[in-house]
Amino acid sequence: MQLESAVLMHSEWATWVARWRSAGLIDADTAERIRAFEQAQGTQQRMRWPIVIALAFGGLMVGGGIVLFVAANWDALAPATRFALVLVMVGGLHAGGAFAAERFPAMSVTLHAIGTLALGAGIALSGQIFNLDEHWPGGIMMWALGAGLAAWLLRDQPQVALVAILVPAWLVGEWTVALGHRSFNDFGFRVVAGGCVALALTYFTAITHDRRTPARKALLWTGGLTFPPLAIALAFAAADRWRTGELPPPLTLTLGLTAAVGIPLGLAIALRGKDASKNGAAIAWILVLFALAGYDTDVLPYVWWATGAVGLVAWGISEARTERINMGAAVFAATVLAFYFSQVMDKLGRSASLVGLGLLFLGGGWALERLRRRLVVEARGDQ
Repeated sequence: MQLESAVLMHSEWATWVARWRSAGLIDADTAERIRAFEQAQGTQQRMRWPIVIALAFGGLMVGGGIVLFVAANWDALAPATRFALVLVMVGGLHAGGAFAAERFPAMSVTLHAIGTLALGAGIALSGQIFNLDEHWPGGIMMWALGAGLAAWLLRDQPQVALVAILVPAWLVGEWTVALGHRSFNDFGFRVVAGGCVALALTYFTAITHDRRTPARKALLWTGGLTFPPLAIALAFAAADRWRTGELPPPLTLTLGLTAAVGIPLGLAIALRGKDASKNGAAIAWILVLFALAGYDTDVLPYVWWATGAVGLVAWGISEARTERINMGAAVFAATVLAFYFSQVMDKLGRSASLVGLGLLFLGGGWALERLRRRLVVEARGDQ
């Protein structure tokens, strides 16, 4: 935890120096000495990246090797041996992480992360050993509880990310089981897609100007990596062709809507306080997007997606967060491309459509990149 905090602070030293200098807390000479010192330390900091990469790949290979070994010998093992192997696999990894905590903190974080991942495999294998197959989301719930306990005890970024992924996965599983054959119809799919996108945005905006803990950084990365595929799922969920399907029972309907709206908004209030009103506006944007599917129009949804992209960029500018500007620019570019392919390209000839697509990439990409860079510079200047 102390190592991660030091790394996070080191990566943002320029921002803090600029803020202290503008506030008059340090003079120009002191600021220059701080910059010279931190730049001298930069080489040593970058030398840690090979170690990080080695640990990441090493962790993946160890986990893959364990899975292959268990799969190859599973049928030849007795039930008691299987369960003992599961316990040794999970407990041994966490014991190794505890042993390396003082000697090699990065190795400790890696082993604990593999141990929590192995917990999920251990729960599944235990269910197979004892023939437990009644309610599969319960296994994900137990895995999420284990990850939550690890996150509370260790305060490691991988544990926080696992909790952020496993809890929604459990809730989606419960929703799927509750709806049964209706889980992939119009309403069921929209609740899942809308709730997950709202939660990803809550993760993505967890860092504020005065709250930048390692746990929030883990949430930011989780939200940033999951938002693009979830946004694609949201676009399909809000498409015109998803208009059929029966509603679930009233109690299930109420619980589903409450969770889809209440969990992202409640977490945003806990993380951002009064600034969570912007997350509320994002949820309202999702609801309006679904409402637009009821209108016989092909252009309005694209306009609404572009509006949301501009809103995300404005959100980033207002809070001086460049990753939101970049994400908003990417969503805007994807919206323009989707509009061209679905509404323009089929109305042109083959050669004209290719020329238009090339001009769109060249001219539009150049203009959007220039605007994005200018906005990023302005946002960094506000920090």
